[in-house]
Amino acid sequence: MNADATIRAVAAVKAETPLQSGADHGSSSRNAEDAERQARYRLVIEQGPRAGSFVYKTLDRETGEIVRQLPSEEVLKLRERDDYGVGAVINTTA
Repeated sequence: MNADATIRAVAAVKAETPLQSGADHGSSSRNAEDAERQARYRLVIEQGPRAGSFVYKTLDRETGEIVRQLPSEEVLKLRERDDYGVGAVINTTA
């Protein structure tokens, strides 16, 4: 930074909130509800049962409930079996 540099004040501009028509109000309300619903959830990433694997969980902040998990519990149980192999979930033989 130059030692001779000066800092000058700049006029601030206040942004006005536009008025919403009746049609826009419903959309805005819906967006607010969606944002509030999404704010309830948080993503938790945990180390999986095998090295280099991860379990992604979406939790509800209010209830502590697991809303979604990837991979699912069923897939995690399959991976723990000794006879599990890649592609072993689907039987492609006819």
